Amino acid sequence: MIDGSKVLQSIGSLPSLKTLYLSYTNFTGTVVNQELHNFTNLEELILDKSDLHVSQLLSSIASFTSLKYLSMQDSVFKGALHGQDFRKFKNLEHLDMGWVQLILSNNHFFQIPISLEPLFNLSKLKTFDGEIWAETESHYNSVTPKFQLTSISLSGYIDGGTFPKFLYHQHDLKNADLSHLNLSGNFPNWLVENNTNLETLLLANNSLFGSFRMPIHSYQKLAILDVSKNFFQGHIPVEIGTYLPGLMDLNLSRNAFNGSIPSSFADMKMLERLDISYNQLTGEIPERMATGCFLLEILALSNNNLQGHIFSKKFNLTNLMRLQLDGNNFTGEISDSLSNCRLLAGLYLSDNHLSGRIPRWLGNLSALEDIRMSNNNLEGPIPIEFCQLDYLTILDLSNNAIFGTLPSCFSPAFIEQVHLSKNKIEGQLESIIHDSPYLVTLDLSYNRFHGSIPNWINILPQLSSLLLGNNYIEGEIPVQLCELKEVRLIDLSHNNLSGYIPACLVYTSLGEDYHEEGPPTSIWCDRASVYGSPCLPTQSGPPMGKEETVQFTTKNMSYYYQGRILTSMSGIDLSCNKLTGEIPTQIGYLTRIHALNLSHNNLTGTIPTTFSNLKQIESLDLSYNLLHGKIPSQLTVLNTLAVFKVAYNNLSGKIPDRVAQFSTFEEDSYEGNPFLCGWPLSKSCDDNGLTTVTTEADTKNEEGDSLIDMDSFLITFTVSYGIVILGIIGVLYVNPYWRRRWFYLVEMAAKTNRFGALLLHIITGKRSLFYTI
Repeated sequence: MIDGSKVLQSIGSLPSLKTLYLSYTNFTGTVVNQELHNFTNLEELILDKSDLHVSQLLSSIASFTSLKYLSMQDSVFKGALHGQDFRKFKNLEHLDMGWVQLILSNNHFFQIPISLEPLFNLSKLKTFDGEIWAETESHYNSVTPKFQLTSISLSGYIDGGTFPKFLYHQHDLKNADLSHLNLSGNFPNWLVENNTNLETLLLANNSLFGSFRMPIHSYQKLAILDVSKNFFQGHIPVEIGTYLPGLMDLNLSRNAFNGSIPSSFADMKMLERLDISYNQLTGEIPERMATGCFLLEILALSNNNLQGHIFSKKFNLTNLMRLQLDGNNFTGEISDSLSNCRLLAGLYLSDNHLSGRIPRWLGNLSALEDIRMSNNNLEGPIPIEFCQLDYLTILDLSNNAIFGTLPSCFSPAFIEQVHLSKNKIEGQLESIIHDSPYLVTLDLSYNRFHGSIPNWINILPQLSSLLLGNNYIEGEIPVQLCELKEVRLIDLSHNNLSGYIPACLVYTSLGEDYHEEGPPTSIWCDRASVYGSPCLPTQSGPPMGKEETVQFTTKNMSYYYQGRILTSMSGIDLSCNKLTGEIPTQIGYLTRIHALNLSHNNLTGTIPTTFSNLKQIESLDLSYNLLHGKIPSQLTVLNTLAVFKVAYNNLSGKIPDRVAQFSTFEEDSYEGNPFLCGWPLSKSCDDNGLTTVTTEADTKNEEGDSLIDMDSFLITFTVSYGIVILGIIGVLYVNPYWRRRWFYLVEMAAKTNRFGALLLHIITGKRSLFYTI
């Protein structure tokens, strides 16, 4: 910080100075009026991002009688702020106090709400940008401001949710930004009707509700209207294009509008951006809109209930740069009419019911940056023409029926995301995606790729997610994988990998020595300028499809991660392979990992005690291996562990004490280890932590089991014996010859012993029955 007081004193001898920039300065000293009295011609003073002793400063610069422009945006105010401090600036036209903060003695910062009442006497004030507190404003409802603003931008919390009363007295407004103020009530038609020169009206992220009513008269000058993120409902007025024909940018997204899309949008001949996504709209895209809005550059209709074909043959939207139709019920093939959109940079068609092949003409749209067509019924191979897309950044074709091979020439220089999971794509893994230094996500899971993980994997320095699970990949895990310093998610599960687990994985971003850099700054505003569209203050960037989504299995379930959750998720899944050797102790230093799955391999050795360092681990699965030895008692310090599996190994000894998270793990976590003992297993341990000799109670249990077995035997024997007797009777009943032979044998037996006589007596009681039959 520069001492602004000294700076002002040093340049006080420049009487002709008109513009003075003193941003990032610290006015710690006392600003003396006599040092500044020569600045009689100063018109602009910029003090953005500075530390200001506000009372002293405003008192000092009051002598700047020609001052028209004063900006103190993002500054920190020290001292009290009084209304009379501003009344001296009679010629002030522009005042910017956006995001001003107040510093207290304990160095805590608070955003300071400013009442406009002290500015009511500034008759020449034209623009104001700052935070306002409507509760303060309500004390001055009877006071009419002397100014007529042309531009106002308010931030902060409006107490009670009502519009500031002074706005009802404004008639010259051209630009009004009233977003993020918690305003409630209906759409302010009065604001539009009172200010016939209004060009920009931003009301995003408030609590406005009811139907969206049109003003009484048509307004040609209104060019930008944003009412997104409110609670408007009902139909979009069918005559909206008639009343607002001059709109260039219309954002009605994230409300509760229903019904069909008005065809009167075609009357907005200047319309460049239309966003009505995240509503409940139904029906088809009006053909009249597809032919009349020929200047349209961005069309966002995503996440509604629209249906039918995307566009008919009558199509005139050749200036489209972004088309967002994802999250609807569109059917049929991708319309060939889009092949005329030579400026198209973003195509978002995910989550529909589209069918047919991927059009080859997409490769001729050289401006394409984003192609997102996941979760459809598309089929056929990826066209070789995709190799011509030099500026492609995102390719998402996941969850379709695409087959064939990925063209070997496909390696866009600026590609950042490749999502091809859940298709039928095959080919050698070594021959795809190379020379892509900006690649962040490579998802080829659930396909038919074979070969080995290429040794050149380290030439992808930005790679964060490597998802190759459920393929036919073989060979060893290359140590070059450890050179991916930014990698957070690794899924190599359900393949045929062999060899050892690389100990050097500790040198990736998952390890304890990794130093995370700050988050990258957004590039959307920069891109917006390329498209010739302004980066509006209520938007973080051009509208786009849903956020990047990555599927990863943890806690025995498969989850979809996106947005901030994706950036914070980390894990390694090497399960269901043929890996051998011991688990490297260095794996225990992957302190940033949330999920680790090494199950269903041939790993040997013991569980490393270093696993106690996995302070963020939530899921640890080591089951179905050949591990031996004890389960380290040190693991009980893992307070975030929700799933722990060591079943079906050769582990022995006492299970760790049931404390903390280990008190939640049941028998299925440990089963299949015959030499483990202790609760929750039924086997108890002796003083040495070994399985004890069978106790008397166990013997009784075994006897009980034996009795149960004997009962089962007797029941089975009786049933079988009865079936044999019934079988004999059945044969005698059916065959007369065998029946005669049977009684002959019985009679012969009766002559030789008493048992035979008894048997004859028993049988002959039924003899007459047989002969009768």
